[in-house]
Amino acid sequence: MSTFESFWTDLKNEHPELASHVENKPAVLEPLRTLWEERPVLRGNLPDLLQAYDIIAGALEKDGTLFICGNGGSFADALHISGELMKSYLRRRPLPEEHQKALQADPDGAELAEALERGLRVHVLGLNHSLASALENDIPVARVGYAQELYALGRPGDVLLGISTSGKAVNVRYAVAVARLLGMKTIGLTGEAGGPLAERVDLAVRVPERETRKVQELHQPFYHALCAMLEAHFFA
Repeated sequence: MSTFESFWTDLKNEHPELASHVENKPAVLEPLRTLWEERPVLRGNLPDLLQAYDIIAGALEKDGTLFICGNGGSFADALHISGELMKSYLRRRPLPEEHQKALQADPDGAELAEALERGLRVHVLGLNHSLASALENDIPVARVGYAQELYALGRPGDVLLGISTSGKAVNVRYAVAVARLLGMKTIGLTGEAGGPLAERVDLAVRVPERETRKVQELHQPFYHALCAMLEAHFFA
């Protein structure tokens, strides 16, 4: 039995509903297999992974935006995810032929046509330091930066991915409240405990660890698989 056949048999035995859902989605099968084989501890999170993929892909197909936020190492993870989605991750994403041709009229067009890649609409909250300092100076309520930025930029149909190893990050929870106000879908990526964040999002992804560094070590392979699935979906 091949590696893939073994994976497929195990998946059908352990997650029959998941296997049924992805049977006609060949783009997502390889990232799922990789996660299954390399991180067995995350096998229980495969239904979460597929649901996160469905939510985000559905929003991006309708010209929506994926907003991401977190603190400390989770903020770095938010940037990491955006980097994988806004340019090539595992496969080349050449420009559409019409864009390549249109660029030829520009003096720098030939180089741009060769260098640019297609990307997905992703925005990491918290990078606008001018906004952050203005809020700190003008607003008596602390930790509303993510919420204010999202309120200005978010639209119905967008998605917010909030990352918090403990699930207790107040600024991430504030952002979730705004996302729900605006009619956005919400995903929380946390540790096993979940915290208040897991109780307030549409999809709570609780990886099976509690210590911060170990939670972060499981977040990365989870979101790498998610990025690979989204890339395969949009850039086959």
